[in-house]
Amino acid sequence: MTTTLQQTQTTKLVTALNREQANALIAYLNYKKYHWTTFGPLFRELHLLFEEQGTEVFDTIDELAERSLMIDGKPVADPAKYLPTATVKPSEGELSVREMVQEAVVTHELIIAEMHKDADEAAQAGDIGTADLYTRLVQTHQKHRWFLKELLKKGDHLVS
Repeated sequence: MTTTLQQTQTTKLVTALNREQANALIAYLNYKKYHWTTFGPLFRELHLLFEEQGTEVFDTIDELAERSLMIDGKPVADPAKYLPTATVKPSEGELSVREMVQEAVVTHELIIAEMHKDADEAAQAGDIGTADLYTRLVQTHQKHRWFLKELLKKGDHLVS
């Protein structure tokens, strides 16, 4: 793809793809933490929701890495480089169920904002394939955020 994209554009696009690949891995690991440590009256529902959303996020890692390869880039492949590349922070400490849900919402909001910007930059560079990937992934993150925010809105104090 370097024939249609300038090398500087490719480098910038691959840097963003690598960031989102790293973000997806950290988000996935956070979801596993929530899945394993959730509790309370909605245990079963949250346990399954965290597993489902985490799995969907995990599936994006390969898509993002392979997109880097498609545009002649190199995906982040060294485990030691994931944390410094990611903007999503690893979940730390013991959390209430509400804190887990809130933390997941913040993660999705960060990823959505970054992918909006990245999609625009990819489109401006003429890389509609990468722009399309981001657009599709944003929709997934928006759906996850919506489900999680609905849990916080209920007001029934089941997520506390």
